Amino acid sequence: MTTQRGSGVSRRSALRTVGVAALGGVAGCVGDGAAPVSLLSAGSLARTFEDHIGPAFEDATGHRLDGEYYGSNAVMRRVEDDLAVPDVITSADATLLRDRLYGTVTDWDVAFASNSLGVAYNPETAVGQRLADGTPWYTVAAESEPGVIAISDPDLDPLGYRAVMAFELAAAEHDLSNFRERLLQRVYREPAEPQLLAGVESGGRAAAIAYKNMAIEHDLPFVAFPPAYNFGRLAFADHYATVEYTTDDGYTATGRPVIYNATVHQDASNPAAGRQLVQFLIDNPTLLTDTGLTVGPQLPRPHGTPPEAITV
Repeated sequence: MTTQRGSGVSRRSALRTVGVAALGGVAGCVGDGAAPVSLLSAGSLARTFEDHIGPAFEDATGHRLDGEYYGSNAVMRRVEDDLAVPDVITSADATLLRDRLYGTVTDWDVAFASNSLGVAYNPETAVGQRLADGTPWYTVAAESEPGVIAISDPDLDPLGYRAVMAFELAAAEHDLSNFRERLLQRVYREPAEPQLLAGVESGGRAAAIAYKNMAIEHDLPFVAFPPAYNFGRLAFADHYATVEYTTDDGYTATGRPVIYNATVHQDASNPAAGRQLVQFLIDNPTLLTDTGLTVGPQLPRPHGTPPEAITV
């Protein structure tokens, strides 16, 4: 079990990592009046897009990024119910997007980054002090007061249902009796994923099950889960698949590695710029890794048949 301190990445340093020619000479070809790109994205990427990718993309192309951020299952529901028709859609669960949106709003996507789970915490709280002292997270969590540790709502967000799955896998890994059930009786379920760590930052909550990049973006200490239940290792895919969670709308998610993917809505109002944004994610892995995401040797990779404008 390792503890590490998040370190924020400034807009200026992020921009240094992106060449103006990153999109093959697109920069300089569009003026200040270029139409914005609308984005409906996994909430765990909110600060990544708003503070880093968005400014760098605008600097390179002239297109401003207009983003909305929810749990990925909530993103899919908004698209399915025609509540939003964004240019670009991203998900923190690649299979979720394919299961819910293929055949209706898209037939392709590009997987571009991965992530891993752990506990982000406030070191000034009693729970945080125990974690900082090296007490196993599962001991601290099992002995915590109700409501002081948060998870994202598992019915709205893959981070939430992965937290529930992690509790189940951790119980088997550490021989913990009724661990999943005990934790689900104690944790607070945050319905708005982008707000998951706000309460931890303020001290209103002591800790939250979060992705590594979220802890880094919020400059919070982070106890990394081991590979057996951090959902960050492709080599553990079969092990992760031994657990599942069914959301309140009937979608059954099987445990799988955290893979982010992106696609362009078939009815996008600005599809060309949407494809440029997807290509920007492909072409700038350093910008992603600087914010705490992982881009391994198997990423990026296409699924389905991306348009010719997308080169992976």
